Order: sequence, then structure tokens, then C-alpha cells
Amino acid sequence: MRTILFLMSLLLSVGGYAGQKYEVKGKVTDATTKLALSAVVVTNVQTKKSTSTDRDGNYHIQAEAGKAILEFSYLGYITQRIQVKSKAKVDVAMVQDNRTLDEVVVMGYTPKAMQSVVGSVQKVAALSGQAANLNVRRMPYVPDQNQESYQKIKENKFINPMKEPLSTFAADVDAASYSNVRRFINAGSLPDKDAVRVEEMINYFQYEVAGPKNGEPVNIVTELTNAPWNNDHQLMRVTLKAKDIPTDKLKASNLVFLIDVSGSMMGPGRLPLVKSSLKMLVDQLRDIDRVAIVTYAGSAGVKLESTSGSQKMKIKTAIDELEAGGSTAGAAGIKKAYAIARQNLVKGGNNRIILASDGDFNVGESSDESMEELIGKESKSGVFLTVLGYGMGNLKDSKMEILADKGHGNYAYIDNISEARKAMVTEFGGTLFTVAKDVKIQVEFNPNNVQAYRLVGYENRLLEAEDFNNDQKMGGDMGVGHVVTALYEIVPVGVNSTMVGTVDPLKYQKNSTKYIEVRRNGELATVKFRYKEPEGEKSKLQQQVVPTKVTDLNKVSEDLRFATAVAELGLLLRDSDFKQQADFDRLIARAKTAKGTDDEGYRAEFIRMAENARDLSKAKL
Repeated sequence: MRTILFLMSLLLSVGGYAGQKYEVKGKVTDATTKLALSAVVVTNVQTKKSTSTDRDGNYHIQAEAGKAILEFSYLGYITQRIQVKSKAKVDVAMVQDNRTLDEVVVMGYTPKAMQSVVGSVQKVAALSGQAANLNVRRMPYVPDQNQESYQKIKENKFINPMKEPLSTFAADVDAASYSNVRRFINAGSLPDKDAVRVEEMINYFQYEVAGPKNGEPVNIVTELTNAPWNNDHQLMRVTLKAKDIPTDKLKASNLVFLIDVSGSMMGPGRLPLVKSSLKMLVDQLRDIDRVAIVTYAGSAGVKLESTSGSQKMKIKTAIDELEAGGSTAGAAGIKKAYAIARQNLVKGGNNRIILASDGDFNVGESSDESMEELIGKESKSGVFLTVLGYGMGNLKDSKMEILADKGHGNYAYIDNISEARKAMVTEFGGTLFTVAKDVKIQVEFNPNNVQAYRLVGYENRLLEAEDFNNDQKMGGDMGVGHVVTALYEIVPVGVNSTMVGTVDPLKYQKNSTKYIEVRRNGELATVKFRYKEPEGEKSKLQQQVVPTKVTDLNKVSEDLRFATAVAELGLLLRDSDFKQQADFDRLIARAKTAKGTDDEGYRAEFIRMAENARDLSKAKL
């Protein structure tokens, strides 16, 4: 009898223990970079209840002792299942799944019966207008890059300051070209030369620059050194740094997610990646922020009316429900998004549309010119436009860039989940919150010391000299904490350079430096920039003199040394007429010595990319 009572007591205690609930918590990171992963879905397999990691990669979830199996899933990574037993803390390092971007998952509608599916999958037929739920997985995707469109770049040439002493351009914080170039190289091919915009490659990286003082939104920093690809030339750095604002001090946001759900978004790295990207952004929203969702395929529609940032699960559910199929009425979607944004306008707040698309519009207004005109009109409403490009094979890069430039916004290309994290989490403030708009830079070169100069990149952001003082002419826009860097290659007076063309002396004009009345031999150039407050219409001016003193390349800031390496790679990938003695091995070695702390691992990634580009270039010979 005592034995029976003891066994019953033991069973009850075991059963009671097994039913005890406790909290499991931990942190999820990338196994390679060791960086925290936000928005990882953590599911208790037994209870079917889920949660997701926060912006720092942390999670917590309820479990029952002795039974709990947790599943960790994240787009672009291998799903993991871990039996936690009685552990109260479980940290997980997730491994990237390189197969993800080589798979196609088709979820859509077919107007005709499908005769066959490539590979050994079953045949599927669907009547016109009926949903054909096709799960075609692990089907290799080969992008047709001939359908991609890039704006033709005519490289800036060396200019004689006696003829054109002023160089004027719109400051640009777009960085789409870098991640797009990376996508080409990671896929084993060199990029289209017009896909390489050197200034966007340089500005992909953040640089350590002192913030502005005295209430100004922007600070300016300059440096002068030798050009690494031609020791007889000089390289001048002009860097602008926007002020930092703590996240809790940022203005309330009225956001509209404008999502392309057309058939062209079915492929890998398209709609599934869009969903994960935007859900990361949702995790950054505060209760004072609001989000609406507009979608477009054959027509435009409102998926979610403007909703408080406190209702994150409601917003994420709406995003998860999106499926791709149909043609692409991009113009209709843009008009609808601007209408929704205006309806919910927050006076003095951050009113912005976030467009996620491959830019392949084929219904209604679709040409680059018509889209430029459309956005130009809509941008006057006080609503800014951020453009996120996705996909490969049919990416309309030229159109996406125009939309961002005319919409007072920035353009980023998202090729993987890490890039999504950079845009949506790491650079959240800089991507979405403008602190200075219509930023223009004008440099006047002193012909006593400068024989010729060349702006490296920015070919599509050049302005006429008189545009600098014209507040009706648009410039670039800078977000919270953003840094914009421009490089000028300079041929000093007295240097015999093959890069500088010659003409016969003029017969009717005096064109010699001996006729210059004002000699400022201690000054190389004067840098001026104009900007407007986010809601202002009148620009403000700041300027700074650049002295002629040249600092050896080995003694300048790590940032400038690294920026020169990025620029040099861009010149080589473009096969630039101005690459001169540019060299893969030298730029890679310089980048390694200038990597700095590199907490996010972006500079280390650049070095690997440059090494791969070098090897691809050798194989091409």
C-alpha cells in the first residue's frame, strides 16, 4: 500500500513538473557575421505559439518543462529546431541558406492551363481565372540580365578651371549601385559598366565625421592627398555629415508602403524578401507612427488603411497575406499611395511613401519621362518617396533612380536579408527621416594651383553653375546621421599629365594664368553648399576653404583611404577611361589597412567582393 501511494505521488510530481510553464529567452545572431538578426520567427512547436526577435535579436517565449521544441525561421537562413528541455536561456546562431536566391516559389493565377513544369515536379492545370496554387521549389532561376535597364553614363572629364572654375552638383545619398554590383559579382559575373555608379559605391559606407554644431543640420569636412592610381595627381575629399537625432526624438511618421505585387515580383529575391524587409521596418515603428499599405498589379488597391504602429501584428499579417500575379500598373499605385499619404498627412511630421518594386511598370504611364513628370508633381505635396529595388533579370534601375531623385528621397537596392537589415534597421533614421533637403555642392577651383579637375562620379546629378543659387532647382536630400562624400581628382599646376588635353592659344582672348588678377596661392579651392530645412523653401549657405597642403595617403584618415579603395574598384569595374594605373591588388591592400573597427562587417565584405572581382577580371582575359 505504501509502495502504491509512493508511486502515485511520484507520478503526480512528474506530471506536475511536466506541466510547469517557464520562459525561454535568448539572442539570435548570424553565424558568420555575429550580428543580431531582427524579426526571426520563433515558434513553440508544441503550442504553435510564435514570437519574433526584436531589433537587438532578443526573444522570449513560454515553454513547458520537458516538452519544448523551438523552431527558428528566417528568410534566407536554414530553419533550426532546438529542444530546450529546462533551459531558461537559448542563444542561436543561424546559417545563411545560399539556395534561397536560386529557388522559385510560384503562388499566383494563370489564365491558361499549365502544360508542364520544368523538372520532375507534377503537371498542374488551372482554368482561366482560377487560382493555381503552384509550389515549384528548388527550381534553378537563371536571370535574363538583358532585360535590365541602366541609364547610360558619360563619365566626367578633366576640366580646365580657366574655362569652368565652378563644379556644381546635387548631393546624393543613394547607395543602390553598390549592392547591385555586389549581386552581379556574387553571382559570378562582372556588372554592366553603367550599373557602376562610383559615387554610390563610395556612399554605401558610413564614415566617422564630426556632426554639425551651432544648430546647423550639416557639417563639412575636406582632405587633400595623392591620387592612388596616379601619384602625380591629387585627390580632394568633400564630405557632408547630417546631424544625429535619437530615435525617440524623431518626428511622428505617416508611412505608406507601396508594394508591387505584379507577376514580375514572383521570382527569387522579390516579394518574399520585400515582406521580410518591411516587417523589419514595422518592428522599428513607435506608437505615434502610422502605416498604410497600397498594392498594385493590374490595378491599385488599399490593402491596409492607415494603422497605428502599436498594432504591429495587424500590419505584419497584412504584409504576410500578399501574393504576386498580374501586370504592373505602377503609375496607378503611385497616385493611390500619394492620395492616402495626403489624407493622413502629419503636419511637421515625416510623411513618406516606401515603394518596393523591380520598377518593371507595363500598364498606364510607364516611361522614364512620364514617371519623372508624375513624381515631380506629387512631390510638391510634402510627401517624400523612398524607393527599394528588388529582383534580378528585369530590374529597371534607371526608372527607380529617377523616382527617388524626383521624389525627394533615396534609392536602395535590396539583394539579400542582410541588406534589408542595413536599410530598415541599421540606417533606419538616415533612410526615412530627412534633416536637409535640396542639398547642393559647388566648388570653385583656384587656377593658380589647379591645372585641371575631375569630379569622380555624380554624372547624373550635375547642375549648371547658376542652379546653385536657384531655390527652384532640386538638389539631393540627407537623412538623420547620413554622410555624403565626393572625390575630385586634381592635376596640379606644373604637372605634365596625359589626362589633360591641350588646345592652341586663343587669338581673340587672353587665356593665360598671368592674367589672373586675384592670386590665392594658399588656397586650392572653396567649397560651398546650400540646403533647405525639410519644410523650408529658402536655402541656406555654408562654405569652407581647402588649403593646398597635401597629406601623404598613408597619413590621411582611415575613411579617406578606404573611400579611395572603393572608388578605385569602381573605376576598374567601369573600365573607366580615367582608371590610369588603378590596380586590384593595391586597392585591396589599402582597404585592409583602412578597415577600422567595422562593427557591422561591411568593409570586410567589400574586401572579399574586390578579391572576387579581381579573380573574375583575370578569368575574363
